[in-house]
Amino acid sequence: MTSTPPTPSATDAECLALTRNLRRRGTLVLSLFALVWAVAAASGTGSATDVAPIGIEVAALLLTAVAIYLGYRKDSAPSPRMVNLPANWARGVGVVNTIELVAIFAVIAASNASGHPEAIPAGIALVVGLHFFPLARLYDQWQYKWTAALLTVLAAVGFVLVAAGLASESVRFVVGLGSAVVLWASAYHVAMRG
Repeated sequence: MTSTPPTPSATDAECLALTRNLRRRGTLVLSLFALVWAVAAASGTGSATDVAPIGIEVAALLLTAVAIYLGYRKDSAPSPRMVNLPANWARGVGVVNTIELVAIFAVIAASNASGHPEAIPAGIALVVGLHFFPLARLYDQWQYKWTAALLTVLAAVGFVLVAAGLASESVRFVVGLGSAVVLWASAYHVAMRG
């Protein structure tokens, strides 16, 4: 006798759809912000007509496009698990992202006011890294903890480079490219593994 698998309930179907939508949205957001960081890194390599910044930007566009394609493809495997979101998760995400945005503007203002604009990339990387710690719980994406940790370490490296007197372009390149790589790795992980 052949048994047919049970039909998922509407709740299961809704949860699967939410998981897939969050996976896609996460891939998109992570990839686009990786692209922004890569463009910032490219700006630290020389004039806009040099080969290096153009090469970085072209590679960044390709990496971003492939990540988005992988996240949105129709034949992608379903996520190996459904997300288990806490109550009021969307509100929590809004609060975390608002605090992040305000903190980024504060970093820019404080760095400029103190005469240390070269610290802006490291400061922003720190803010972005720290905001991934609560997002890991709110989105039930525990891999965001390593995203948070790596961006935070990268920020610390950036601050050390600033303290060592490295040129602002070099700091922007190191922090920007490092942040882009971390965010792309996260995007690819979300796109491929959920």
